[in-house]
Formats: sequence, C-alpha cells, structure tokens
Amino acid sequence: MTQASTDPLAQAGASAALNLANHFLIAMPSMEDPVFGGTVVYVCEHNENGVLGVVINKPTDMTMQVLFDRIDLKLEDSPGAHIDEPIMFGGPVQDDRGFVLHTPGARYSSSLTVTDEVAFTTSIDVLEAVAAGTGPQRMLVSIGYAGWSPGQLEEEISRNGWLTVGADAHILFDLPIEERYTAAMRLLGIDPLMLTSEAGHA
Repeated sequence: MTQASTDPLAQAGASAALNLANHFLIAMPSMEDPVFGGTVVYVCEHNENGVLGVVINKPTDMTMQVLFDRIDLKLEDSPGAHIDEPIMFGGPVQDDRGFVLHTPGARYSSSLTVTDEVAFTTSIDVLEAVAAGTGPQRMLVSIGYAGWSPGQLEEEISRNGWLTVGADAHILFDLPIEERYTAAMRLLGIDPLMLTSEAGHA
C-alpha cells in the first residue's frame, strides 16, 4: 500500500502543492551525511522560497544555563526553567544564533505560528520571557537551523534520503532526545531496526 504515500513525492518536482510544514523529516538509516545522518527534522516552513526546519534530536554540549550566561540573561532557578536541558544543533544555517520551537501563547517580535501546538521564534524576547519565568512551558532551543533551497528537499526525498510523516508535538517537546528518532519512525509504522540500506520505494 505504498502508492498513495509515494505519489505526492513522485510529483514533488513538478508540483508546488507538496507542503511539509508541521512534518518530521526522518533521515534514512543509509544516510551517511555527517550533519543530517540519524536526525529528525521538524519542518517549520515550506513555501516557494524553500524549506526551513530544526533538527530535534542532536544535542550540543551546551545547556540552557550556559546559553543564558552567554547572552547575559539570568535564568531563574524555578520549576519549568529548563536550566539543565541541552541546546539542540538545529542545523548548519546561522549556527551562531538561537532559535526556539515552543507552544504558542505570548506574542514575540519575530515569531511564526506553525500550528496551534507549535510556534517558531527567532527573537530574543522569548528567551527573556523564559528568564523571567513567563516563557512557554514546552520548548526546544536550537543553535542554527536547517534550510533547503526551492526544490532541493524534494529532490533529496525523491532519492530516498528522507522519510516524511506528520509531526507529533509530544515527540517534539516531551520525549527524551534519544527516543525521538525511533518514535518518529513508528509514526510510519516502521521499526528502524527492520530497515536496510536498500529500503525505499521502487
């Protein structure tokens, strides 16, 4: 029963209708790319300008506390302050800047609402709110993001570089980092251990 799920990808190059916003991109086990191998990417935006996403399962050695020290914000040590949570490597684009995926709520100066469960903010005011104890309760902070030029991701998908599936906010915000890849795969009904490097669609 793969035809229904592969048809949109087969047409991706010719159709602008493919919109992967609020989807997970799951790197195929055969992907040996040192940046994206083994990753799950949350797609924030997909339009005629390309694709913007954030890797959600590749932690750096930086914690929220270290990040806040670097940007001269005092992070209150209170419940939900996320002090010890690791910062993700979100991708190779603008890897000197912070980006935040979080539950929508307060308005921030540079923010994109993806769904009623996920927003993407690039302005520092969201981190200032976190420092003050008024930030979003569920969030993922990354350094850098992943970007693809128009048609580039569709081409990678057509070569079986990525699997795609509708995103699940529970996986994004709540699951331990090391469980996110397997959980994303299971949204497709796939056990990663059963995939070989030859996996893909004819």
